[in-house]
Order: sequence, then C-alpha cells, then structure tokens
Amino acid sequence: MTKMIIDGKPVAAQDGRTLDVLSPVDGAVFTTLPRAQAADVDRAVAAARGALNGAWGRMTALERGRLLIKLGESVLAHHEELSQIESRDTGKPLSTARADITVLARYFEFYGSGADKVHGQTIPFQQDYSVQVIREPLGVTAHIIPWNYPAQMFGRSVAPALAMGNAAVAKPAEDACLSIVRVAELALEVGFPAGALNVVTGLGEEAGAALSRHPGINFISFTGSNEVGVLIQQAAALNAVKCVLELGGKSAHIVFDDARTELAIPAIVKGIVHNAGQTCTAGSRLLVQKGIYPQFMEALAREFSKVRAGTPEMDLTCGPVVNRSQFERVNRYIAKGLAEGMKVVAEGSIADGVPENGFFVKPTLFSAARHDSDLFQQEIFGPVLVSMPFEDEAQAIQLANDTAYGLLGAVWTENGGRQQRVARAIQVGQVYINGFGAGGGIELPFGGVKRSGHGREKGFIALEEMSTTKTIIQYYGA
Repeated sequence: MTKMIIDGKPVAAQDGRTLDVLSPVDGAVFTTLPRAQAADVDRAVAAARGALNGAWGRMTALERGRLLIKLGESVLAHHEELSQIESRDTGKPLSTARADITVLARYFEFYGSGADKVHGQTIPFQQDYSVQVIREPLGVTAHIIPWNYPAQMFGRSVAPALAMGNAAVAKPAEDACLSIVRVAELALEVGFPAGALNVVTGLGEEAGAALSRHPGINFISFTGSNEVGVLIQQAAALNAVKCVLELGGKSAHIVFDDARTELAIPAIVKGIVHNAGQTCTAGSRLLVQKGIYPQFMEALAREFSKVRAGTPEMDLTCGPVVNRSQFERVNRYIAKGLAEGMKVVAEGSIADGVPENGFFVKPTLFSAARHDSDLFQQEIFGPVLVSMPFEDEAQAIQLANDTAYGLLGAVWTENGGRQQRVARAIQVGQVYINGFGAGGGIELPFGGVKRSGHGREKGFIALEEMSTTKTIIQYYGA
C-alpha cells in the first residue's frame, strides 16, 4: 500500500480508508492508497505551517536552492524507477514517461538555481525617505495536480513555490499519484525539513475540496477541468486566497497555403496523439487554407493512419487513456461525430496483444463542416482531431478565436508579416510559429486566457506568482 507524506513521515488516512489504484492497461487493481479526509488535510497544513515557523522558514534562499538542485539530482539518480512508476500508473509509453521524469528533474534544477536570484527594488520617493520593495513567500501553498502528467505538473507547480520559501501541500489526482509520493520521499532523503513538502492522496471532492477551502492555505495552484476550476476559485475566494488556474484548452493549428507541410504534418499528428491526447495544450482543432485542404488532408491521413496505441512496454506512439470514465467519454465524442455526419478521414490502430479490458482508444481524424459542433468546441481530452478549411487570414483568426478556451495556438506560414499578425491576433497565452509543443520549455511562461484560466507558470515569472511583495518605507531625516 502507498502512504501519504505528512510532516516528514509516511502515513495512512486517520480513519484507515483506502482507494484502489487501477491499471489503465488492463483495468486491474495493482495497489491501494490512502483516502484522505479533512482531518488528514488539517494535519498536512499544520505540518507545513510548522515548517514555515521552524527549520524551513529559517533557511536562506541559497540553502533552499541547493536542496532543490539536490532533489533534481536524486530524481535523475532514480530515473528508471520513477519512469516505471509513472508509466504503470498512467499507461504512458515508457519513452514518454522517461521524458517526463527528465523534465521533472529540470524543474527542480531550474528553480533551485533561481531561488537566490529574485531581487527586490528601491523606489525614489520624498526627501529623507528610503523605500524598499522586497519579495516574501506567500505561506502555505496548495497544489492540486492532474492525472495526465503527474510528475511534470508536480515539478511545474511545487518547485517554484518551494524555491520562494513557501511550504507546500500537494494533492495529486487519485488516478495517478504514485510518482509524486516517491519524489516526496526523495525530498526527505536529500534533507528537506519535515513539513516543507507534504502529499495527501484521495478523492477530489473530499481531500481536494478540504484543501482548497482550508483557512490555513495562502495560495492555490490547480490544473484540471473548467468545472472544477470554478469550484476551486470559489473556495479560494472564501479566504481571499490567490490562485493560479490552468483549465484546459481547444488549441488550433492554422495552416496557410505556403506552409512547409513536411514540418507541419508530423507536429500536428504528435500534437494530438501524444499522451493519448490527454494534454491541455493538445492541438485538437486543425484549420487549413482552402486551396491546399484536399492534398494536405490526404498527406496528413497517411501519417495519422500509422499511429498505433499499445501498452507501455510496447513503447508505441500512443498509450491507453487513464481510466474507464475517460475511455467512455472519448468514445462518446467519436460516436457523436459519426452521428452528426462527420467524415472520418483517417484512423490509427490498436496494437495486437493489448489486454481486452484496457482503456485503449483508436486515434481518429475527422473533417467537419460546422465549427460550432461539440467536437470543435469542447475539450475531448483524447486522440481525436477535427479539421476544416478556411478562406483567408481574417477567417482563420475568426475561427481560431471562436472557442471559450485560449491556451495555445500554432501558425504555419512562411510569410513573416502574417506570422506576426496572426500570432498577435489569436487569443491564447502561448503561440508557436512553424512549430508546436505542449506548453514549451520550462523557461517559457505558460498559462491561458478566457476559460483556460489565469496566472502564469513556468519561467521566472512563476517565482513572482508564488510570492508577494512588501514595501518598506523608512524616514531617516532629522
């Protein structure tokens, strides 16, 4: 059985309740984890507050940074162990899990290196006054982590919070949390004080809800659905707590008639089938200029049909989706597209020999005539790509912005002026020109607009999000 990490110790839920952990590959139970309740969250928040008032709070930024760097080194030293845990827990291909663990280590390295480089400022003021603006930790920070990239998202959210001197309580998704618990154990091994980093496991409506409304929490970071994000923000408002929310997307590729198809097509395929399409930044809408639409779709279909979904050890392009609920959700959307008369342009395949009870979805490429259809407007969170043609630049921008979401976008054109015009006109938090990635590198600020949320993660700006300013005004006159 997996244990939570609270106040530097592995613990079970106080009432002894547990949750089964199911494999996405075959649907079988392979371990259990504690089903935390409000009392367990109370323990974790109290432990974090104690660390702030104790050894963790007394550490300098340099010391915190060195610990984070040591944790990154420990992650790399346990790279294969953590990759195997992540792959089994989520169903990811092993190569994908290994890449995720490498990125996790990089988060600790990046923010560890930046911990002592957040500087204050002085402000010219009236005669005989000195004014300083300094940055301080927010206090106890809550981090509610999704199941699609548990290790990566943990590093993305928790590393900058710790770098700024906050004490953290993480609540990973019940569907995938084992790598996070193991990293919390490694943090203790490299010297993090007890209570600086706590992990509670359980259901969102129980442990997650208790954490988000806890009066001892000073900041909340959440990545997940828009519906839950609204509840998180409402809970945060009760205690006047700041939150950073990343709430999904419906990201569009915009392919103009001068695009380099040899670059665009592989990126478009990878952008929707990577992680079985369970990525907030997945390029799930494809807009192609009308003049090249038929031949572009024909070439894309050839590449798309090569995609195969399989078990982690097969290490194919695509794995299963995370659980039965997600499996049924994605298949409902595919069935809805067919019922609405959408044409299937191409399908991937499911490899021979996968378990019958696994949550494998056949990747599907649709063409459609209406941009207001559910498949174009709603986040499916699976390997389903929907395409349609556009006439000109103005219509491309209009269609790209015709969604409630605004997380990521990609513009494929060799026209330099058009690159800038379209990139600036589409309403998203991050834009690629002649490329595409899941939120970009660790160094690049990331977050959404509209219903994709608010606040920014990644990059140096995350250190500012995870801290607050204090203005000190000193009169030194006679």
